[in-house]
Amino acid sequence: MALTSILISAVLAGVVATAVTVAIEKWGGLIGGLLGTAPSTIVPAGIGMYLAGGEEALVSSMSVVPLGMLLNALFLGAWLVLPRWFETSSHPLLFTTVSALGLWVAMGLTMLWTVENVLNAHLSERRLAVAGFALLFVVVALFNARPQPAPKGSKSVSKQVLLARGVMAALAIGVAVWLSGLGEPLLAGLASVFPAIFLTSMVALWLAQGPTVPRGAAGPMMLGGASVAVYANVAMWSLPAFGVLLGSLIAWLVAVVGWSLPAFAVLRAVHARVQPVA
Repeated sequence: MALTSILISAVLAGVVATAVTVAIEKWGGLIGGLLGTAPSTIVPAGIGMYLAGGEEALVSSMSVVPLGMLLNALFLGAWLVLPRWFETSSHPLLFTTVSALGLWVAMGLTMLWTVENVLNAHLSERRLAVAGFALLFVVVALFNARPQPAPKGSKSVSKQVLLARGVMAALAIGVAVWLSGLGEPLLAGLASVFPAIFLTSMVALWLAQGPTVPRGAAGPMMLGGASVAVYANVAMWSLPAFGVLLGSLIAWLVAVVGWSLPAFAVLRAVHARVQPVA
């Protein structure tokens, strides 16, 4: 059952992961970046964790997902800042990618240490998830207060890049479910939100369209990605209460209807009212 959960979760994650790059390419950074980051890979990850480790593993893993999405928001924020630092270098994309990933790893290790040694002594796992979402909300609101231009792509992302994106997402979710089954729920929760989708989206869009399109998509992706934190908060309750299928559907609907769609409406209004900054 554990191996089956890992394989099914990984395959589903790889399939759904490829849609975001195509969405951004066809509809622009605002629509594609926000709606394309509705809960996707977290759904098979949560199912796999619950089947592999039970309710305790699910709750422990999901409790760190909002903090993990906070790391991902800061990872995307780096793509708004770092390209300007490296624009005169010989390999701006390479330096931006390595620096953003290094920042994510450093913050991830710090977050895990803080959760294990400080926060767990003062917060229950469910309260930790709520606190993580509150911090995430503040960060994404600040980053989206001054929207970047969010143009559509003029070139197609190659099939090879889309395949690589799906494979990376599948590996990340497969590892997350495997760690959950081994009794490492905190590591599993962090692995489940490894920015495979965000990383491959930024790199693929940069290679195909140049730096402007991914920079315009970063803010909306950050805001849309917060729906994953909403999903995690609901899934801790809904999967044990209603089972993996109905529980996952309930959590997904709450995240999309309660967050993704309203966030899209607000961000579209802000883009229409505020003159974007270059």
